[in-house]
Amino acid sequence: MSDYTRYLSRQVTRGRMSRREFLGRSAALGITAATANSIFSTAVRAQAPQKGGALKMGLVGGESTNSLDPATFLTQVPQNFGNCWGEQLVLQSPEDGSAQPQLAESWEPSEDATEWRFKIRKGVTFHDGKEMTPEDVAQTIRRHSDEKTQSAAAGVLTDIDDISVDGDYVVFRMARGNADLPLLLTDYHLIIQPNGGYDAPDAGIGTGPYRVEVNEPGVRHVATKYDGYWRDDVGHVDSVEVIVMNDNTARMSALQSGQVHIINRVEPRTVELLARAAGVAIENVPSKGHYIFPMFCNTAPFDNHDLRMALKLAIDRQAMVDQVFQGYASLGNDFPINESYALFSDDIEQRAYDPDQAKFHYEKSGHSGPIVLRTSDVAFPGAVDASVLFQQQAAAAGITLDIQREPGDGYWTEVWNKQPFCASYWGGRPTQDSMYSTAYYSDAEWNDTRFFNEEFDSILLEARAELDDTKRKDMYRDMAMMVRDDGGLILPVFNDFIDARREEVQGWVSDPNHETSNLKAAVRVWLDQS
Repeated sequence: MSDYTRYLSRQVTRGRMSRREFLGRSAALGITAATANSIFSTAVRAQAPQKGGALKMGLVGGESTNSLDPATFLTQVPQNFGNCWGEQLVLQSPEDGSAQPQLAESWEPSEDATEWRFKIRKGVTFHDGKEMTPEDVAQTIRRHSDEKTQSAAAGVLTDIDDISVDGDYVVFRMARGNADLPLLLTDYHLIIQPNGGYDAPDAGIGTGPYRVEVNEPGVRHVATKYDGYWRDDVGHVDSVEVIVMNDNTARMSALQSGQVHIINRVEPRTVELLARAAGVAIENVPSKGHYIFPMFCNTAPFDNHDLRMALKLAIDRQAMVDQVFQGYASLGNDFPINESYALFSDDIEQRAYDPDQAKFHYEKSGHSGPIVLRTSDVAFPGAVDASVLFQQQAAAAGITLDIQREPGDGYWTEVWNKQPFCASYWGGRPTQDSMYSTAYYSDAEWNDTRFFNEEFDSILLEARAELDDTKRKDMYRDMAMMVRDDGGLILPVFNDFIDARREEVQGWVSDPNHETSNLKAAVRVWLDQS
C-alpha cells in the first residue's frame, strides 16, 4: 500500500471521507475496485470505538464556587463533568432533536397529555452499588420541582401536580396537558440521584459511565470508569479529567501542545489560526445558543421602556456578526428563539441598527449620564470586544456606556443575575416552552431580565397545553413579540458552537443542542491510540 493510499485510509478511519470519494481517488491511482473496497472496509472497521486512555478537557466555565449538586449547574465545567457521572431519563437526538430513551425505557401520554407514564430501566446501579429504582427517579423530579427548590430546572417542571410510582413506572400528573414533557426531562440539571439527592445532593453519585474521583472546584475534576455501568456504546476511555481553563490563550496553547484533547469556546477570531495547528481539528455547528446583554426591567434606569428600546436600537447586530464573530454567528432579534426551534415564526421584522431612533428614545427616557455594562472574558467568546463595539455604536446615539471588566472567577455568582446590565449567554433549550419557562416566566429562578409579565405567563401556560400546532405557533409568536418589544433582552447574535479537539479524539458527534457535543463529548468520544 502506498503512502497516499494509507493517507486515504486514515481519512476514512477518521470519518472525513465517504466511500464514493475514497473509491474515486483509489481508481485514479489505478487501484482495482475489489482492492479499494477491501481497503475501505478495513478502514471502516477501524472506526469502531477503541477502549482505554485518559481523556483531558480544558474548559472555560469553572469557578471555585461550583458544586456537584446538579440543581446548581450554571456553567460549562459542572455541566460537562455532570454528564460524566450522571444521566437523565431522556436524551435529545442530535439528528432531529427528538426525545430518545436513556434511564427511561419508554413513555406514554394520556390522550390529552395530562398524564405521562415513564417505564424505568431495570438493572442500572448507582456508583455506590445500589440499584436505581423508580422511587429514586420520582424523588429526583420532586426535588427539582418543589415550590421551595432553588433548582434552575424548576421553571420547566411547574406543570407537574403529582408524581407517583406504579411498579416499574413513574407517573406524572400534570396541571394541564404538556406535549413536551419528555424533552423537558432532558435538562442537564435533572440527573437521577439516590433518593433524588435529598440526602446528599452534592455527593456526585449517579448512574453515568464514570465515577467521581477528584473534585476541586475552580481547578480540576477527575472521574474514572465505573465497572458496573449498564451500557457499552458510550464511556470508552478509562478516565476523564476536566481542567478549568478560563483563559482563552491558555486553552489554545494547551490543545496545541497536547496537554488536553478537547477545548470549548474557541474564539471566532482565533479559529483560522488554531485550525492551522498540527494535529488539531475544529468542530463547529450552528446552534440555539445566543450571546446577550440582559437588563433588569425592574431596576433603574432599565425600568424605563424608552431606555431599554434605545439600547436595543443602538446595537449594530450585523457589525457584531462580521467584526467580533467573524461570521460564526447569525443575527439575533431580541427574543431567544431562532429557526432551530419547531414552530419558529419567521415573519417577525428584523430589528436594525438605528442610532437616530435610539437617540429619540434615549432623550424621551429622560436619563442622562453613563450606563454601566459589566463584561468578562468568561461571559462568552469575544464578550469584551463585543461590549467595546457596543459602546462605540451606542455613542453614535448619544448614549454613554461605561464598560466595567469583571474577573472570570465569581462572574456567574456575583455579576450575572445579580447586576442589572451585563454580558451573558444562553445555550438554548430543547423546546420554545423550556427556553421561555427557564428564563422569562415570572417565577423562574434564572429570569435574568426580571421580565415579569402576567399576560406572557398566561399565554406560556396556555401554549403548553395546546396540542394544535398552528394555534401553538401563534401563541409563541405573541410571546416572542412581548419579549422583543417590552422585555430587557438585547440579543445581538445566535452563536455557532465552536469547539476544538486533537485528531486522536474520535467519535465526535456534531450536536446543535449544546456545546461540546451537547455537553456529552467526554462520554461519546474515544482516543485513537494506534
